[in-house]
Amino acid sequence: MAGRARVFIATSVDGFIAGPNDEIDWLTADGAEDTFTPFFADVGALLMGRATYEVAAGFEGEWPYGDKPVLVATHRELEPKVSSVRAVQGGPEELLAQAKEAAGGRDVYVDGGKLIRSCLDAGLIDEITISIIPIILGAGIPLFAGTEQRHAVELVGARPIGGNLLEMTYRPKRGS
Repeated sequence: MAGRARVFIATSVDGFIAGPNDEIDWLTADGAEDTFTPFFADVGALLMGRATYEVAAGFEGEWPYGDKPVLVATHRELEPKVSSVRAVQGGPEELLAQAKEAAGGRDVYVDGGKLIRSCLDAGLIDEITISIIPIILGAGIPLFAGTEQRHAVELVGARPIGGNLLEMTYRPKRGS
């Protein structure tokens, strides 16, 4: 099933993707890397929001996405950290179409809270994988708060992962 638009994201037990000041230092947990590698093998391109890109660009060390195309949804000028990064503009459908073209028939990894919500509202997300990190933040940036409508989803897989993580994969139900 090539060419899917997939979300792969971690949340705290209470549903936050970042702390109140965009901090993500709590995301490191035993086993977390074991979930990303198999997912990323199927990805041909990434489509991410500007805020998410800014966080990734600030990581120390090697660029985490290798040479895979990274399309950053932004209306502001962008100075790419690496040559595989470029700015894109448009509505969710146009953004995803550009990412799918860059992916060359492989999956598109959609990342960033606002972008995930807008693509979900537009009916463009094929699969959502959420890794629950064993921490309660109490406040922060919620993953799905702010969607414009309800979204029924179907659980297609769940598994515990080392370090007390839980990974759940959902598929949005179409037409519900």
